[in-house]
Amino acid sequence: QADALVSRLPDTTLLPAVDGAALSPELRARAFQPGLLNPRYPFELRPGEIGCFLSHRAAWSRLVASEAEAALIIEDDMALEAGFADALTLARRHVAQMGYIQFQTRPVTAPEVDRQGEAVLMQPLLTPLRTSAQLVSRQAAERLLSLTEPFDRPVDTFLQMHWHTGLRQGVISPSGVTDRAEVVGGSTIGAKKSLVERFAREWHRARYRAAVRRMSRG
Repeated sequence: QADALVSRLPDTTLLPAVDGAALSPELRARAFQPGLLNPRYPFELRPGEIGCFLSHRAAWSRLVASEAEAALIIEDDMALEAGFADALTLARRHVAQMGYIQFQTRPVTAPEVDRQGEAVLMQPLLTPLRTSAQLVSRQAAERLLSLTEPFDRPVDTFLQMHWHTGLRQGVISPSGVTDRAEVVGGSTIGAKKSLVERFAREWHRARYRAAVRRMSRG
């Protein structure tokens, strides 16, 4: 799947992912430090979530070290379909001003900023989750790197916090990017939980998301 993406995108580098489970306890503790920001994230990060965040930090670092003004960062279990070229053209038109533009794999509804073909650029008050694909400016990557050493929540949850990052993300939907994670074997980030654990997590998650909505709209 990753090779298929590389073949479709010019000037693309396949970056090795960070395996959170292979990190020493000391390195995980250095990267993930709970309770840094408000609203407080209510869960411990799993090794896969830590590795995912560190993988995105590695991509931001690669962009900052390059001569590029922006980079498309796309996860290895995505596929490109009709409409992606228009979505990328649209994102390139606005990335210098917005800094960070998502290519969403789920439907999004928000006021329209601009469009190219069927691709619509929006800027929702509440930033949707997922880091499937995004166009990131060099300036935004520098800022995100400075704010995430260490971090206290998953990368997509951190990126919702525009009141902290100063980056209110643009979102393109439809984007021509589709999620093939289940087809190619499923995500390795999650873990199976008991019924009691699932209920407890849903309760804490609902409280956390309500706090994020309040801060997003405030």
